[in-house]
Amino acid sequence: MKRDLYIDFAKGFATLSIIFIHTVFWSGQFYVPTELRVLSLLIDVPLFYALSGLTSGGNVEKTLYRLLKLQITFMIFVTLLFFLDYLFKVLGLNVFGLAWMQDFYSTFGSKYVPQSISDVPQWQNLGNWYLHQYTNADTFPVVMGSFWYLKVYFILTVFGVLIIRFFPKHINWFITLCFGLTLLFNVFPHYYPTGQVSYVAFYLGIFLMANKLKGKKIPTKTVPLLYGTLILILAFIFLTEGKELLMRMNKAKFPPKLLYIFWSSFSLVTLFVLYNRLKISKESIVTFIGKNAIFFYFAQGISSSLVYFIAVPLQDSMPWWVLMILIYLINVALAFAIAVALKKFDAWSWKILAFLRKKTASVS
Repeated sequence: MKRDLYIDFAKGFATLSIIFIHTVFWSGQFYVPTELRVLSLLIDVPLFYALSGLTSGGNVEKTLYRLLKLQITFMIFVTLLFFLDYLFKVLGLNVFGLAWMQDFYSTFGSKYVPQSISDVPQWQNLGNWYLHQYTNADTFPVVMGSFWYLKVYFILTVFGVLIIRFFPKHINWFITLCFGLTLLFNVFPHYYPTGQVSYVAFYLGIFLMANKLKGKKIPTKTVPLLYGTLILILAFIFLTEGKELLMRMNKAKFPPKLLYIFWSSFSLVTLFVLYNRLKISKESIVTFIGKNAIFFYFAQGISSSLVYFIAVPLQDSMPWWVLMILIYLINVALAFAIAVALKKFDAWSWKILAFLRKKTASVS
């Protein structure tokens, strides 16, 4: 089957948007206005769950094999990250950064407070990362700060493919259940569960809804209705709650509240409206990023952490918007270079694993 470049283009565009979000929300917290940081969340992680739904089928074995490969690739990456983090600590780079990163730690909570630097590697952290308990990598805080997406992806993909495979005629019921639970959690916040339940309920609904739209086209007459409904809802929220509520958009993201759901739905509607309408016929840098989204996802966590060393010293030397554009371009360039390197490192690691498997097989 011919590869759909629209999917690759959408993944690439969404990845560039995530890099922008992490630019303005992490190092950008020191100088980027809150209004722009809120606007950046218009194009966010719901797109990736929708794109997964558009490309997923009911082949359980194939899906589980793909997830196993992703888990191994993830373990290869965090192993590399573990030693890089330790190396930076030994060299003292993290110590130099702490003076101007205190605002960051106080803003985002105690889980990001650096641990004491030790001459002995904290091996338990590596084991926790393998099991998706994301204790912080002190030198690269953005990496673990963005890994929540991966755990939810593993969970909802398993549930999603099982529903598609064994309950194909009842997908609408599961979509209703997912969005119904999300509404229930928001209307009655004291019932809002901790952990991953609330995330999976909403994003699994997006995944299944996207799968239902696979190969279809949203009717042209429906498009103005979809956009108009979202605009009216947000206008009502703005008029009744005021601008202050919108400025707390990031808090409405973890876990997803109705405010964030409506806000991010603009990008979801646009994705589905352009699906089977916008034809991408040529490869580009954006489609390349989309094809290698997992490596860019890993890479942007490292690059978004490294730009702290550039953004903070320069924040008073130029207009904020000039600095933001500069840091974003540097972040994209770093992420691109790191992603290419990670892809090569991953391929090399898989060759080593294949070699070890061959050797152990011959011994047995």
